[in-house]
Amino acid sequence: MLYRLTMGSKKRPKLDNELYEAELNRLQAELVEMQEWLRAEKKRLVVIFEGRDAAGKGGAIKRITEYLNPRVARIVALPAPTERETTQWYFQRYIEHLPAGGEMRLFDRSWYNRAGVERVMGYCTPVQYQRFLRQCPIFEQMLIEDGIILRKYWFSVSDKEQEKRFRSRMHDPMRRWKLSPTDLESLTKWEEYSRAKDDMFIHTDVDPARWTVVEAEDKKRARINMIAHLLDSIPYKHVPMADIKFPKRPPSTGYKRTDRTLQEYVPDVADILIGTEPPPVKYVDPEDSPLPDLPVEVVEAPEPAPVAVVAPRTRTRRPAGSTASPAAESTDNG
Repeated sequence: MLYRLTMGSKKRPKLDNELYEAELNRLQAELVEMQEWLRAEKKRLVVIFEGRDAAGKGGAIKRITEYLNPRVARIVALPAPTERETTQWYFQRYIEHLPAGGEMRLFDRSWYNRAGVERVMGYCTPVQYQRFLRQCPIFEQMLIEDGIILRKYWFSVSDKEQEKRFRSRMHDPMRRWKLSPTDLESLTKWEEYSRAKDDMFIHTDVDPARWTVVEAEDKKRARINMIAHLLDSIPYKHVPMADIKFPKRPPSTGYKRTDRTLQEYVPDVADILIGTEPPPVKYVDPEDSPLPDLPVEVVEAPEPAPVAVVAPRTRTRRPAGSTASPAAESTDNG
């Protein structure tokens, strides 16, 4: 299937929800096909999800795994390393989560923590950071040479959109847990994370383990684009399902069920809901809905002092090839 290549942060219209759901269901059916191919051919797949905080990595992983066999497709989301793990080879704690034949692993954050949050927040030394940049391409080359299919996705979102999503989580009890002090601190270190990402790409966006960037200003568009790209990059084939024949039940041997009064049952809360007025309010994920503009602080202005009238200044067009100011660059997706 051919797809239009999307680059940059050009504003695109939001996907219609009905269209999104229909295409997502189609792609999820293809993911099941890919899963069966992995199982039949004993292939191993590793997909790395990296990017800005609140860029939509978790949502994409959730949609990918929704209909997959949890014994085949597992999510790897490791906590901070233990004291013992900090004394190991850096890649060691990730190796034990790599897939066996017929399995896939989806890394929600990965060994690239060292090139991102650990570098920016000072959780690793400069020597450890430089060692990672040298070893990472070699490590990934070893995985690929051993037969692992490796895909790396970077979810890119603008600083404005990231802040909107953070603010929505502050007031959303369903997602408040996702907002950590480190997340909030990333707002003040936007350029530091941008430089870290650029340096990481310089050293690790190399064959045969290139990065693929997912524009994630629109989460639904990002999910569709990312899943479609993943499927298009895997040479899976349709695996015929074995015919299933339901056996006939044998005749009864006289078994009688235990008296229900001897067992404890959960209350029928669902029955209470029927006819409830007003009906329960459906939860709407604010991150999947148009987010309101950030609040603007209103400050009462003092009485203006008399000033001399000057001619209006005209804006000049920046010549091609010139660099933008740091303030302008900070609004770019990263």
